[in-house]
Amino acid sequence: MQKTDPEVEYFQVEKLRVEVYASREAAGAAAGKASAEVLKKSAASGKNLGVIFATGASQIEALKELTAIPGLPWSQVDGFHMDDYIGLPLDHPASFRGYLEEKLVRKVPMHSFAHIDGLAPNPEQTCRDYAERLRRANPLLCLLGIGENGHLAFNDPGEADFNDPLDVKIVHLDEPCRRQQAAEGWFKNVDEIPKSAITVTMPALFRVPKLVLSVVGARKANIVRRTFDDPITTACPSTILRTHPDATIFMDREAAAQVQNRFSAHSGKI
Repeated sequence: MQKTDPEVEYFQVEKLRVEVYASREAAGAAAGKASAEVLKKSAASGKNLGVIFATGASQIEALKELTAIPGLPWSQVDGFHMDDYIGLPLDHPASFRGYLEEKLVRKVPMHSFAHIDGLAPNPEQTCRDYAERLRRANPLLCLLGIGENGHLAFNDPGEADFNDPLDVKIVHLDEPCRRQQAAEGWFKNVDEIPKSAITVTMPALFRVPKLVLSVVGARKANIVRRTFDDPITTACPSTILRTHPDATIFMDREAAAQVQNRFSAHSGKI
């Protein structure tokens, strides 16, 4: 379907749809609206709706928009988050659980929200229990971003496995990933950042039929270019997005700054 809007650029990279907005606020609002439409359309089934939520600077505007839209079927939503640090106190500014409590859980009356417990005494058991709960929910929607090293959730290049046998696992965070967290202001310095985390794996993310990505800011420009142009390998995990049947990236012009060939052999208007 052809879309027209002088303020928005639309193109496609293989299967991956892309929408470029003038600002991060506009991109986030569009991502929030797109997520809301999925919930509205799915509510008619009367069944509970599994949704995976991401955290981080890229998600702030999307969650702000989504939680402000009236009439959404929150009472049917079983929420999940995709990753969290191991051993980080809940009152730390970088706690993903704390982030989602503030920006999502306390704002809307969800049916349930399943937290990843990074403080549990047995992280391996936490992974198994969370994977089972995630499988039972069979999520239909995932809101996510892309890390500066190409990670999706905490699937860094050294940990990502496109054929991972696990749905949830413990990972060790690489240096670029940890530097990004510090640069975004979640930690005072890199040394403060935990070196391990629990994450939903690549296959579990890719079983979700609808992916809504928010990618904003100049710091993401290089990884956006790589996501579109690099070979599809775990050296840049986000490249696999080009194969998902229903994924859309909502980005601002800063994030899109290094994308040169909007209409090359692997791109085109939608």
